[in-house]
Amino acid sequence: MRILLADDHGLVRDTISAYLETEGRAAVIAVQDYGEAMKTLRSKGPFDLVLLDFGMPGMNGLDGLSEAIKSHPNQPFAILSGTAPNRIAQQAVARGAIGYLPKSMGAKSLVNAVRFMIAGETYVPASLLGESGETGETEFTKKLSRREKQVLSGLCNGKSNKEIARDLDLQEVTIKLHVRTLCKKLDAKNRTQAAMIARNAGFE
Repeated sequence: MRILLADDHGLVRDTISAYLETEGRAAVIAVQDYGEAMKTLRSKGPFDLVLLDFGMPGMNGLDGLSEAIKSHPNQPFAILSGTAPNRIAQQAVARGAIGYLPKSMGAKSLVNAVRFMIAGETYVPASLLGESGETGETEFTKKLSRREKQVLSGLCNGKSNKEIARDLDLQEVTIKLHVRTLCKKLDAKNRTQAAMIARNAGFE
């Protein structure tokens, strides 16, 4: 993995770079502001992923993201932040970011999220996708029926259609239909990818 990391906090920059290099075996180029990031992208890009700190000099919030995407439309960008409001995650994705990473993430979670995005999937922590938090539902779970959530839970636990059917007291053919619908809703190629998408969204 080739990753460009732009963050104005030296300690954070060094820590995240170390995570990606040791845990993810990535080649990381780290810079300290938006201008340097764009310069590096022009001279050494494209990268598998570019991580942009939301609050660094020159970024101007999501305007910097939009400008970067406009200049490099085929380059995947993700926002990195430790202080931005939760709504920024959804706004960033709406503007074209492939994901949003809180700086508080642990090493393994960060590496898994980065790999997920490099694979072409959009990553936003499930905790940032909820509404007011009253029901505990997220945008991810809201699009699924109660039965689909039950089937998806079985997939996440590595169960076969037959095992899921037995657990839910349904016909196996019914489970197959639910799996097909789940794959379509989650834009997954197969049951394994559907389970991976669910786990990365915080579904259990």
